[in-house]
Amino acid sequence: MNITTKHLPPSEQPYEKCQHRGAEFLSDAELLAVIIRTGTSGATSVEVAKRILAAKCGNLLALHQMSLAELQQIPGIGRVKAIQLKCIAELSKRISMSVRMHEVVLQNARSVAAYYMERLRHEEKEHVLLCMFDTKCRLIHDAVISVGTVNASLVSPREIFLKALEYRTVHMILVHNHPSGDILPSRQDIQITRQLLEGGRILGVALSDHIIIGDNQYFSFREQGMLTGAPEGERNV
Repeated sequence: MNITTKHLPPSEQPYEKCQHRGAEFLSDAELLAVIIRTGTSGATSVEVAKRILAAKCGNLLALHQMSLAELQQIPGIGRVKAIQLKCIAELSKRISMSVRMHEVVLQNARSVAAYYMERLRHEEKEHVLLCMFDTKCRLIHDAVISVGTVNASLVSPREIFLKALEYRTVHMILVHNHPSGDILPSRQDIQITRQLLEGGRILGVALSDHIIIGDNQYFSFREQGMLTGAPEGERNV
């Protein structure tokens, strides 16, 4: 018979605690327990939640880092619960991005990096995103251009400009992550930046920055003065 939190004293039941004190008073394990709902033989949903948290890094980042298969290896977590937990992790990323979207400023690399930090910092492969801005420097769309290996991605300048022209982009920023956490640009990063600067001059789509996301840190080509190939009028956009 599966053990539920109803076996706990009312003051320790996550649903009761949330109702009477607020969700902010629940621990990480208790928050997960509300989603998991039921435990397994010999363990409450809170104890199952603690197993999840301890499986990787000891905190909620485990939901981002664990695959569906890995979650299902934890006693008490089946296919449905694993899917629910991964959806919760994805929701947390999207909520974080929605909160920050209005703060994204084309001229401010920090605001762009903050917007994409939660989306990219947990990825185990390189993801290259194209961020597209209109004539008023407002973010109108972003698109995943490529997903690479652990330490390399394949980027086609042609594909980038086709996507940019599709959305009538005036300014663009390339954003990608380094799963290693090292934010220093590689030779390939520098090369693609130069190609996009040159192509942008011809097509009238300005590359305003290339930002590399690490673990809670970023590297901006613009901030480091590495967009020297940009037309003079575009360097201060």
